[in-house]
Amino acid sequence: MASYVSPKLREKFETLSIDLKNNILKRNVKLNSIYDLINILEVISKEAKE
Repeated sequence: MASYVSPKLREKFETLSIDLKNNILKRNVKLNSIYDLINILEVISKEAKE
């Protein structure tokens, strides 16, 4: 499964750093809403603290 970023979310997604975008995309996630994006960012943040 490839990651998916909804067209309505693309503008916000593109404001992220390239490293962060790559980190998100390698997780094979579907980002359909801002809430999906927030959730994956929280997961990444928690992992970084470990």
